[in-house]
Amino acid sequence: MIELEGVPELIDPVMICAFEGWNDAGDAASTAVGHLDREWKGEVFASLDAEDYYDFQVNRPTVALEGGVRKITWPTTRLSVVRADTGEKSRDLVLVRGIEPSMRWRSFCNEILGYAHELGVEMVVILGALLGDTPHTRPVPVSGVTSDADLARSLDLEETRYEGPTGIVGVLQEACAHAGVPAVSLWAAVPHYVSQPPNPKATLALLNRLEDLISVRIPLGELTEDSRAWQLGVDQLAAEDSEVAEYVQSLEEARDTAELPEASGEAIAREFERYLRRRDGQPGPGGHATETGGLAEGGTGGPGAPYLRDPSTGHGRPRKPSPRDEVANDAEDTGGAEDDAKGPDDAQGAQGGEGQDASRREEGGTDRGGDGDEGSGSGR
Repeated sequence: MIELEGVPELIDPVMICAFEGWNDAGDAASTAVGHLDREWKGEVFASLDAEDYYDFQVNRPTVALEGGVRKITWPTTRLSVVRADTGEKSRDLVLVRGIEPSMRWRSFCNEILGYAHELGVEMVVILGALLGDTPHTRPVPVSGVTSDADLARSLDLEETRYEGPTGIVGVLQEACAHAGVPAVSLWAAVPHYVSQPPNPKATLALLNRLEDLISVRIPLGELTEDSRAWQLGVDQLAAEDSEVAEYVQSLEEARDTAELPEASGEAIAREFERYLRRRDGQPGPGGHATETGGLAEGGTGGPGAPYLRDPSTGHGRPRKPSPRDEVANDAEDTGGAEDDAKGPDDAQGAQGGEGQDASRREEGGTDRGGDGDEGSGSGR
């Protein structure tokens, strides 16, 4: 039996989960949960026993010096609790962040559900990210799926129809369904040609959709500026290679063409209602997520800008050194690209189930979404 000490009675608790590895392209999902934990100063109250679920030859422990003393940190999954206080409404979030387990997935899910039961969790939201044929210049598509038909209707989600290989996100959602716990998965699509972490734009899109789902305003800190810097960096790298630039343009045309039927009266009304909700709220110093990814002004691409992946060979392209002032000069030309684009809610509606598994198969069976190495399903 799970015994919880020092955890107060929670207010309308929702459990938010993310796992590094196969379901975490660009580290977008795990970074989103880490952001919530950092912004609301989460307190860890439980850790799963690493011996039960991890192969240490796959996910190796790390050693560090702390005050001259060597300390080993073991790969595991930790649970923390934060209070999301927006002034008008407060609710508690139980954050589950770890690495996709190597073994005993059913026991792993049962242990997490045990905590959910003891804490009175009302709903489980699992975040994931996948590699897809989506251009980095457009809003990040985020799809919300569930296996509960009633939940799909009440929250305007897709009912999953996916069949095929799955990760811990799919297994945990199914375990929730069998246990009678409402569960939703939110999937962000990461451009496969720039899959190296971090991807703050995808993280921002996940937080944007999560904010709407749980009706809690999420402070974003520096994430909006990081998103702009990321996009400007990728814009510059793409401009330096004509083949990549042409490929990105083809993705843009395909995306824009596919979205034309979505410009219906119902879709426009939905976007306008969301705009009004956000306008009525008072964003914090860092701003809040927007339908276009929430890119604030002032960022520049730096040494941390990601590597491009060659669309024809699949091999990585190292970034070319360039002056920072050139990147800054591009900001005015590229900063408004997203303002005219549609939000992620209406984009790529066919990303249901495990989040458009066809995208992975087209990329040669990319298992580890975060690093883009083909055939690597080991996580970290």
